[in-house]
Amino acid sequence: MTSTRQPAGHHQYPDRSPTGAAVLGVDIGTASSKGVLVSTTGEILARAEREHRVDRPHPGHVEMDGRVWWREFVELCRDLCTGHDAAVAAVGVSGMGPCTLLTDEAGEPLRPAILYGVDTRAQRQISELTARYGAEAIVERGGSALTSQAVGPKLAWIAEHEPAVRAAARRLFMPSSYLVWRLTGEYLLDHHSASQAVPLYDTRAHRWWAPAWSDLAAGIQPPRLRWSDEVAGAITAEAARITGLPAGIPVITGTIDAWAEAISVDAHHPGDLLLMYGSTMFLIDTLDGTDPEPLTAPPLWGTVGVFRGTRNLAGGMATSGAVTGWLRDLVGGDFGTLTAAAEASGPGANGLVMLPYFAGERTPVDDPRARGTVIGLTLSHTAGDLYRAALEATAFGVRHNIEAFTAAGAPIDRVVAVGGGTRGGLWSQLVSDVTGLAQQVRTHTIGASYGSAYLAARAVGDASIEAWNPLARTVTPRAELRDDYAELYRLYRELAAGTAPIAHALADRVDRAHRPPG
Repeated sequence: MTSTRQPAGHHQYPDRSPTGAAVLGVDIGTASSKGVLVSTTGEILARAEREHRVDRPHPGHVEMDGRVWWREFVELCRDLCTGHDAAVAAVGVSGMGPCTLLTDEAGEPLRPAILYGVDTRAQRQISELTARYGAEAIVERGGSALTSQAVGPKLAWIAEHEPAVRAAARRLFMPSSYLVWRLTGEYLLDHHSASQAVPLYDTRAHRWWAPAWSDLAAGIQPPRLRWSDEVAGAITAEAARITGLPAGIPVITGTIDAWAEAISVDAHHPGDLLLMYGSTMFLIDTLDGTDPEPLTAPPLWGTVGVFRGTRNLAGGMATSGAVTGWLRDLVGGDFGTLTAAAEASGPGANGLVMLPYFAGERTPVDDPRARGTVIGLTLSHTAGDLYRAALEATAFGVRHNIEAFTAAGAPIDRVVAVGGGTRGGLWSQLVSDVTGLAQQVRTHTIGASYGSAYLAARAVGDASIEAWNPLARTVTPRAELRDDYAELYRLYRELAAGTAPIAHALADRVDRAHRPPG
């Protein structure tokens, strides 16, 4: 599955890691950066996390200072490696994406990174570029329509609103590639992340598409392309001094966090559907990448896979865990108490239905002006009812996405769940109840950092994901709730359609009141 072939001029690394060796995996996420130190046989030696907040300077703008990514990586390294005798033999990295971080020639950020589809600022640029290139041509070459997920429109937005920044830009990074740059001095990006930089990448030819790059990224050097499991380079003496890691050990190219999570639970084979429970809900269906006519299905995202010979259709909700976190902060209490109250509330949350569009919605709605809605409220409703409604809303959103996958002809033979939402029990159970699909849960649902560590272990020796992360349990749908949830899902879809004009009008009012200058 994994290649250890090195780019020309790079160091060659030993076929097997030394006895007592460990690998380091770090992921830069939306709400936090997480790291894990793992023995090369899969034993978790240490875990660490750094919470952070993204910046929302204007409605629809979601940003983060890229320098925080490197600072938190360094802090995690020192936390994880302190007090352990195991020598780090390789490093794996991943991060949220696709993000747009522009830097100068030396890699110094020129502005905060514009984050993935949760940042919806470039709607006009999406329309203009779609008209310029043609909607069908964009999907045929790039795999996906232009949406808030795409990098190209965000570059166009910067060129229009921050011309000095755009003129000074010489490099384009995402979180994983920025960490690789700081660790090894190598400027590159993995093929999968590149395929989400629509319309800059040709998903059929597996290379940058020169006309779009010249149009939208002129003056920026295109990163060299590597597959996610390839070694990007070796840790430099300067990076070793800063991080405490050994100089000369390999760093994996890495990829976007959801795809690294898929690796961590072995959900990257044709017919596998990954459900990633986090601040947002992400879905990845893996397809055979050898088909000469790749499957595309706007508004789902068609991408190349993490590994050669695979492709993906992917979807993502704009919020999921972010709504439950917002609700917890609003009413007080803790997740355990709210989950128990939600369980007692029962199916249908005592007559509530929620739309989880608290930050617009990505797939399959593709509506940045959608808004969160709760209907059915009375004075007798409790925080537990609201929390139940939020969990069910996420489950309805997952069902909506799965229907889009199946309508497109994407096979779903196995569903694998990962992320924090699998640990509490109720959330993943509700998703199975609503969708009618069983979900496999592996022993470790740590997430992307664990998948990145696994790729690092593969680079320096033999590693088996079955040994690292065996199957722990299967969540099965409760047949007695099928009809209840079928009716509630129908009401959910009707609520979304019926309230969309009102949500758009309210979003427009806020946009006019808070529109940034320029």
